[in-house]
Amino acid sequence: MKTTQHEAHTHDHTTDFNQLLKSNGLKVTKPRLRVLEVISDKKTAITQPELERVFGAEIDRVTLYRILASFEDKGILHKIFDLHGTATYAICSTKCSADHHHDQHVHFICSVCNSVYCLDEISVPKINIPANFSLHAIAINAVGICEVCQAQQD
Repeated sequence: MKTTQHEAHTHDHTTDFNQLLKSNGLKVTKPRLRVLEVISDKKTAITQPELERVFGAEIDRVTLYRILASFEDKGILHKIFDLHGTATYAICSTKCSADHHHDQHVHFICSVCNSVYCLDEISVPKINIPANFSLHAIAINAVGICEVCQAQQD
């Protein structure tokens, strides 16, 4: 499997994240920066409960919920539902905005570990919808076994 955008982010993001928050009209705060740092360094999408475990007392549940909601509203994060219906979050494309998400890619969900991977290199085909319909989102999920689980089964 190809490297996802989330694996590639291993350097210091502080300057990029400061600019990202400011350009979206959000105040630069330590909790917002920490959420961006943790999510962008993940190979897979992450759930709010997982983030709560990572942050412990550093960021309370309500603050985390508000940060995730505002990031999704601004087009900074996109939400993907795993096989159990739990929302997971991943960094959006730089082309996303508050008005329109451009994360038109396939998501791979592992049927063994339930991890969600963004497959940025696989685009969603253009969908022609009937006149007088308004398209808000397209979600295509591929379900199978990820490379980690596959290696454990071999």
